[in-house]
Amino acid sequence: MALKTRSVTSDGKRVMTMEEFKRWLKKFDADKDGRISKNELREAIYATGGRFATWKSHRGIKSVDANGNGFIDEGELNNLVEFAEKHLGIRIAQF
Repeated sequence: MALKTRSVTSDGKRVMTMEEFKRWLKKFDADKDGRISKNELREAIYATGGRFATWKSHRGIKSVDANGNGFIDEGELNNLVEFAEKHLGIRIAQF
């Protein structure tokens, strides 16, 4: 699942808006329940060429899952930005 973006920065990060990021991430919602599970986040990490995807997906869920249900819900997607910039090679830009 290719990651299409507006541009790539000099440090190799893909630039996209928050809405583009949300749309891209929702492509990994395999069961279409509107939430991102640890396994779905792992697939997103793999898609970006990321290494240590299992470990990173565990850390990602743990760091952004505000209600502790084990999933990233719609309301928690904004919390995922810092994780995405650090571990997915994505920069969220305000256009």
